[in-house]
Order: sequence, then structure tokens, then C-alpha cells
Amino acid sequence: MKKYTAKLLPLAKQDINHVAQWYNDKQKGLGKKFTTQIRNEVTFIMKHPEASAVRYDDVRVRLTKTFPYMIHYKINHTEKIIIIIAVFGVRENPEKWHSR
Repeated sequence: MKKYTAKLLPLAKQDINHVAQWYNDKQKGLGKKFTTQIRNEVTFIMKHPEASAVRYDDVRVRLTKTFPYMIHYKINHTEKIIIIIAVFGVRENPEKWHSR
């Protein structure tokens, strides 16, 4: 059985970089901890793509363990790809999602 791979869309990369910079501004090294946490969660998603709940249509959401952020993703079962759409804070305005 082929393992799933992950593809981060450009806006998701932008989300991660923006949040990491924000955390680094608060405390040196915290941004790296955030990006490591995101990487760990994506690795989990690749191993267990259906473990997270469907939140919008076919978009699933994985809450990170340490930081208050959610990874929004879709599963392409045919090509065995996890498509990371966004990384949003749990307190962010849900309307932000509709602009994607």
C-alpha cells in the first residue's frame, strides 16, 4: 500500500510562515517549535488521513496539540495526496475560510 504524501498550497505555507514569525516576535525559537508541531501533525495526517473530522464539505481539520491552530486539508485517495489548504488559529474569524 502506497503511503500518502503531503502538498502544502501556497496560502497554507504563507499561513505557517506568518504565524511562525509572530511567535518568534513573542519569544525567540517559538516559531521553530510551531513549525515543528505543524510538521509533526502533517506526518500524523499522512499516516492516518481519515482520523480527523470532516468540517466543511470534504475538508478535514486537525487541531494541533501544543498551539491553538487547525490544519485544514483534503484527501486525494486516487493519488494518495494530502492537500494542506490552510492553517488557521482557532479564534480566527471563520469568514476568512470563505475567501480561500
